[in-house]
Amino acid sequence: MIAQNCRTIEHNDIGGGYRYLVFESPEMATAMIPGQFVHIRVPALEESALRRPFSVFDAADGLVTVLYKTVGRGTAALNGVKVGDTVNVMGPLGHGFPVKCEGTALLVGGGYGVAPLHLLARRLATPKILFIGGRTKDDLLALDRFKKLGVEIRAATNDGSFGEKGFVTIPLDAAIAELKTKGEKFALFTCGPDGLLKAVADRAIANGVPGHISMDRHMICGVGACYACIQKTVRGNSRCCIEGPVFRSEDLVW
Repeated sequence: MIAQNCRTIEHNDIGGGYRYLVFESPEMATAMIPGQFVHIRVPALEESALRRPFSVFDAADGLVTVLYKTVGRGTAALNGVKVGDTVNVMGPLGHGFPVKCEGTALLVGGGYGVAPLHLLARRLATPKILFIGGRTKDDLLALDRFKKLGVEIRAATNDGSFGEKGFVTIPLDAAIAELKTKGEKFALFTCGPDGLLKAVADRAIANGVPGHISMDRHMICGVGACYACIQKTVRGNSRCCIEGPVFRSEDLVW
């Protein structure tokens, strides 16, 4: 784990309350595994305020990018960070995704749950399909950036404004059926709301394929000391900030 003051290189509003924050840290960028996270001390908050955890969207060329949504006091304050400002960052933290996959990697994301899947897509050498879902087309994030990595995209929206109408499991099930018919191997990787995570984990188990599930829990300390981010597993209670946030589908107890 590295803790350092990092210079902000970019901070862009991409609409809908979502932002990219890019900071400079060659050490973190090199060490980062997809699915790991960073803990940022928000400069505008009081000294006693807790750090905020963020999934890492990208880590390349000495830069680390987080994709976040303004949802509370901490992220609202983070909006005020300007290019050239320094932010204190701890990372990489947590247990990430494996970066090897036999067959096609099926990446499944909902909302800003796509954030860790982008770095995963960069690092995986196998064919990749992103299944991305949201309420409307405005909730489908970073499609252009995934396309630049050569990722095939299959989308679904609740209102039908982009892609399939309905849940993202509709195009996912179609792809699984197609791959099984062809006798091709695949694995599942996902991050997003709990309902989606369970749906993907259930499909991995039912089809006897690897499933890697990134759990979204409120991580306060980020280093396993506070036990606030507990997830029940077959081994008992596990801390998402240490044993996770990425778990194997068969290890989770819902």
